[in-house]
Amino acid sequence: MGKVAKPLAAEQASLLRGYFDRFEDGVASGWVMTIAAPLEPVMVYPLIDGQQVGAFLANVVRDDIRQALGHPTGAVGFRYAIPTAYLDGTPHVLSFRLMGGGVLRYLASPEEDSSLEMLSFAFRRLPEVIGYVDGLRGGRLQGWVLRREPDAVEATGGCHVLVTCNGSRVAQVRANRYRGDVSHTLKADPNCGFSIEVPQQFRSSVPRTFRFKVMPEGIEIEGSPVVTSTIDDQLEGSLLRITAQIDSLYRELAVLRRGLTDLVPAPGYSLADYDRWARAYYPALRARVDAERQQRAATEAWPTPLVSVLVPTYRPLMSDFVAAIESVIAQTYQNWELVIVDDNSRDAALTAEIKTFCKRDKRIRSVGRRTNGNISEATNTAISAAQGEYVAFFDHDDMLVDVALELMVDAALRTGARVLYSDEDKVDQAGHFLEPNFKPDWNYRYLLGVNYVCHLLFVDRHALDEVGPLRSKYDGAQDHDLILRLSELVPRTLIHHVPEVLYHWRKTPNSTASDMSNKSYAVDAGMLAVSDHLKRRGIRAKVRALQEGGLYQPVWRMTDSPTVTIIIPFKDQVDMTRRCLETLLARTEYTDFDVILINNWSMTQEALNFIKSTDGMPRVRVLTVEEDFNYSRLNNLAAAETDAELLVFMNNDLFPETADWLRLLVNELLVEPEVAAVGGRFLYPNGTVQHAGVIVGEGGPACHVHKWSPGADAGFTGRIMLSHEMTAVTGACMLVRASVFREVGGFDEVGFKVAFNDVDLCLKIRAAGYRIVYCAEMVAVHHESISRGSDDTPEQELRFFSEQQLLLERWGSHPLFVSDPGYNHHFTIGGQTFFDLRAPV
Repeated sequence: MGKVAKPLAAEQASLLRGYFDRFEDGVASGWVMTIAAPLEPVMVYPLIDGQQVGAFLANVVRDDIRQALGHPTGAVGFRYAIPTAYLDGTPHVLSFRLMGGGVLRYLASPEEDSSLEMLSFAFRRLPEVIGYVDGLRGGRLQGWVLRREPDAVEATGGCHVLVTCNGSRVAQVRANRYRGDVSHTLKADPNCGFSIEVPQQFRSSVPRTFRFKVMPEGIEIEGSPVVTSTIDDQLEGSLLRITAQIDSLYRELAVLRRGLTDLVPAPGYSLADYDRWARAYYPALRARVDAERQQRAATEAWPTPLVSVLVPTYRPLMSDFVAAIESVIAQTYQNWELVIVDDNSRDAALTAEIKTFCKRDKRIRSVGRRTNGNISEATNTAISAAQGEYVAFFDHDDMLVDVALELMVDAALRTGARVLYSDEDKVDQAGHFLEPNFKPDWNYRYLLGVNYVCHLLFVDRHALDEVGPLRSKYDGAQDHDLILRLSELVPRTLIHHVPEVLYHWRKTPNSTASDMSNKSYAVDAGMLAVSDHLKRRGIRAKVRALQEGGLYQPVWRMTDSPTVTIIIPFKDQVDMTRRCLETLLARTEYTDFDVILINNWSMTQEALNFIKSTDGMPRVRVLTVEEDFNYSRLNNLAAAETDAELLVFMNNDLFPETADWLRLLVNELLVEPEVAAVGGRFLYPNGTVQHAGVIVGEGGPACHVHKWSPGADAGFTGRIMLSHEMTAVTGACMLVRASVFREVGGFDEVGFKVAFNDVDLCLKIRAAGYRIVYCAEMVAVHHESISRGSDDTPEQELRFFSEQQLLLERWGSHPLFVSDPGYNHHFTIGGQTFFDLRAPV
């Protein structure tokens, strides 16, 4: 034992001396004696977790104590073996009580003058492993193994075997195949054999080292390691060498692609230099429209419906007003009328200017009002005077791009749309273009949070008459109210986005374009417009304004609670998985849910203990799947095990921040029957955005938008802060209608085993006619890829590259992929989302 500490503790009124001074392999050792009667052995009572588990006399000879203290016999020691029931690998507390209530203290080190009254331990006695690796037979690695638990009589099969090759995992398998030879020889469990086909990447004519271990203890089986080549057939060897060369080329291609990405100059345009982009874009746009016009004229007669451009006018800056009217006169489309309504401005100069324009061009008409009616009444006056088949809404100090009406008419005739809108930007007093609003295609959920449609709004006159006039109670947000009412009347398939910048919003010091606070009443009017719209639709909600002016958040008041099953795959990572589960159980206010944990070949004893600890939890089930990792298959298997109405696919490294997280997701499904999947806003641990929706396209092919942006930012035109429809959301946490999940075939187990399975599922859902929503209010912290690692490692590159190519092959020509309706084609996909711009063409 070495140096013996001089006893420092005196128990039972200084009559007893001793220590518990060693704990090894589940055996506790120590010594104790009575000073007054050193030859009489002391009775010791062991306690585990506070409960007495036995009693013994301390009468084992300790020569070190005899020599150190001069004890006549040294028979004052003890050795106590922990009962097998407590050697289960879980934490326990050991202490020794003496007669009279004293405690034998634990001395961790003889050199230290500190001791403890009890010792915590988590010890597990190793089983006996009996087995042998037969080696390579018939192209398969074979062997058998039995295990005998401590104090057990029989050895059993079914062991968990881990096979590695030169340190890399080859396979995990259960040793449960019938081995009659083993049973006959050892009179043991015959179901103890294993046979493993060597995966292609480990097959070689060069000898490799294979090791075989029984898990979770990691005990190596006799006959391991095996050093062998795995092929001896010349043709097979040649084929494998060619395959290996192809795999190597794939890896080199991946490396080259990354290298090229680093070498290619940064995008030529971004929002930071939008004015430069715009000055290249507008000539390119005009050239495209000219070419399309000539082609159209050569092939078909093109209708030219009358378009009424409505300009309610009240005391504009004269130079801006003149520029606005001139931009209409300059239109390449000729069949238009301009209806100017002077809303009782009482401005002689303005009246004279209007008269001049009316004399100059017979297509310009003026209507005066005797009283000031504000924007809604003035616009209604213009609508009453309009004679066109289509109506274009235009502010008195803004400007139309010269091809605006031509493109809007063309899109209306080509698509049959009854409501159309374009992209827009702003122009300051110095003539600089800035702050573009590159919009998504029709996005009703987004419209509830902001009037993203705004300008240029182009409406079929019959639809406008059906929906009724503008309403003064919404002045400041009268156009938002109009669009919401149009959405109640016009099918979403007949609302069309023209993805070109056709409208310049004048930015002056006192305009809403400069600062929403200049028209704070507009924010209140916008909240009222959204609230009234939802009431008309029979949807219970409270609408509140967000910190960014002009952004709103409907707070749904749903009461239905469909059943939900939360599905969480895991492999070991016990601390993370336990924390995830405990967070869900403790912080989810939604009541009608359960959890399926998918145990995919966990190897550690800690994981097995965790699984055992879930027994009896009313909401929790564990599904064990002993197959190679295949994210799609794991989730499909779990989904088949539940009859819940809704499914949540969740990573074990994701942690919702608020107790209403599940209610928020469920409500988004309940509001709109066409919504089939919902995702949330997920942040990295440092608070930046990891996920705020997914966009797809050739350059991606699937990108998380606003990645690395501060988590509290509004994002481009509110796209981080506002819930809206997206083409895809991440499988890190995705709520899906179970019926739709089964309708589209679930996750693809063959093509997308690890990556892009969530994107493929979302695309299938969208292609089936359903919608997907990014729920900005549901916020969670995501420790991305902590469980399975990154796709940047060499061993993952080939698989990732293959799945990426399959996504492109399957969806590359689909309209959703060619032009993501949740994005805008003026932005790049491969660069910084919502910032880098494509070069004008």
